[in-house]
Amino acid sequence: MGVRDEPFRCYSRYLRDRYNATVFRVGIDGGFTCPNRSPDRLSGGCSYCAASGARATYLDKAASIADQARRGVAFARKRYKASVFILYFQAFSSTNASPAELRRRYDAGLSAGDFRELVVSTRPDCIDREKAALLASYLGPRRDVWVELGLQSANDETLARIGRGHDAASFFTAFSILKKAGIKVAVHLVFGLPGETRDDMMRTVDRVAEIGADGVKLHNLTVSSSSRLWKPFVSGELTVPCEARHRSYVIEALQRLPPETVIMRLTCDRVKGEPGGPRKFPSKQGFYAALRAEMIDRNIRQGSRFAGRIGI
Repeated sequence: MGVRDEPFRCYSRYLRDRYNATVFRVGIDGGFTCPNRSPDRLSGGCSYCAASGARATYLDKAASIADQARRGVAFARKRYKASVFILYFQAFSSTNASPAELRRRYDAGLSAGDFRELVVSTRPDCIDREKAALLASYLGPRRDVWVELGLQSANDETLARIGRGHDAASFFTAFSILKKAGIKVAVHLVFGLPGETRDDMMRTVDRVAEIGADGVKLHNLTVSSSSRLWKPFVSGELTVPCEARHRSYVIEALQRLPPETVIMRLTCDRVKGEPGGPRKFPSKQGFYAALRAEMIDRNIRQGSRFAGRIGI
């Protein structure tokens, strides 16, 4: 099987084909919080969310948005010989502010380099038509705009159980608003959430497949000692997927997703230095290699069980 005949459409290959260069995502903490977190970001949030709120561990907490962007570009040029850069507002909910304030923060980051993409990670309840129009204003001949939109599960009972703070309908409304504005949308899903069965997870995957998400990020449930799931985890009331179980979920999910959907992530990163679970899990590269080998060995391809698109 050649490099262009991979069993699924991985993100690294998508970027290489699009830009024909080494591409680096520059992660930014824009200083946002989340609707169900305290203003200081130190308490609240979904039950699985670590205190860091997906903030990249290498970021300097004191650095301005522009400084974070400049340092990220300089690091990637030196370390990885990157020549194409993506500005990635990663931490917490990066549309959780007024449109005027969002423009100020996005402009600060984009002014610090030649960024070919603006990527913003956020929640459905932080998207409306005015914010979508603002994001669409950054589109141009040399710049794409993506929104990474957290769904996690399309099961309202699960969303309530994890304290998500919105229902599935809110996600589909936000998705529709963004797509109508011409913005690419990547959907975040978590496998192994408390109370979820395999059928629950695959129903969510099928719904995401039906609406035509541009990309998908698949995460295995991890438990940080700073999350609200820590106590049930250490007491034995909660288990999390091991590597083999998560790999089986991912393989089934990939078969159900359209072949053109970009698979942007396969596993979740644990917060370094914090105790948590699963206690043993391979690196992202190790998981990718095992997944790829199994799919090739079993002659499984992304989209082989895709049922078709029906819209939102």
